[in-house]
Amino acid sequence: MTDFLQLFFSGLATGSIYALAALGFTLLWQASGTINFAQGEFVMLPAFMLLGFMSLGAPMLVSFVFTVLLAVLVLGWVFKRGVVDPLFKFGMMPIVVATIGLSIFMRNGVRAGYSAEAHPFPSLFADRLFNIAGVTVTLQDIGTFVLALGLVLATQAFLAKTVTGRAMQAVAQNTESASVLGINVPRMIFYTFAINAVLAVAAALLVTPTYLAKFDMGEGLGTKAFFAAIIGGFNNSRGALLGGLIVGVCENLAAAYISPAYKDAVALVIFMIVILFKPQGLLGKKVERKV
Repeated sequence: MTDFLQLFFSGLATGSIYALAALGFTLLWQASGTINFAQGEFVMLPAFMLLGFMSLGAPMLVSFVFTVLLAVLVLGWVFKRGVVDPLFKFGMMPIVVATIGLSIFMRNGVRAGYSAEAHPFPSLFADRLFNIAGVTVTLQDIGTFVLALGLVLATQAFLAKTVTGRAMQAVAQNTESASVLGINVPRMIFYTFAINAVLAVAAALLVTPTYLAKFDMGEGLGTKAFFAAIIGGFNNSRGALLGGLIVGVCENLAAAYISPAYKDAVALVIFMIVILFKPQGLLGKKVERKV
């Protein structure tokens, strides 16, 4: 039982990072109808940005602030204006293809321009262990879970409780009606891309100390985050949290009790089961369309 609880709590920490990345999927889909298959690379690139600023002697906090600003510019504004806006009028498929190509370009660009080696990354948390009722939990796992969960809940509170957040939700529900009501639709959509960029930087800060900074670190992360978003419900931001935690815990348990070789397949298996029995996701709502 003790081993189970340790695996469970460790899985919550990993799953909360998946939830951060999955929340980016749901936000972009709700606000602009965009599916970004470069989401994993949107976490990988800030990790190298952080390393770059820290290598220049900047403290971690200063590096984080500069990376957030740069990510909002590159992964928010440039991505929206350079990729999404020109292709949106042609439908979803060109955006999907473009983001897949963008992910390949980003991986190979970092490998060629920076390094193909894995680089160690400093942790926010001290290397400490806590023994709670016989269960050993690391400060890294506790801190990662608390910070990631806090960011997800803060994002949801921002969307639900603030004027800007409600305007963003109005745009997500009906762009034309939101425009009639005087909401600046392009600005609200940009805010969504900016929030996604900030969440990606936070995910990079939390995941990289464990998985190291490597050009292909975003490949598996992006896939699992995508599955997590669908498992929880692609049109529900709370579903991203639920889906991420389910994937993180289940893959930890599968690696321990079945085989580590099956760890990366867990998200796919859960995804297939959910799609078969509840296509809209665990917390998603059915959306009817007229044909």
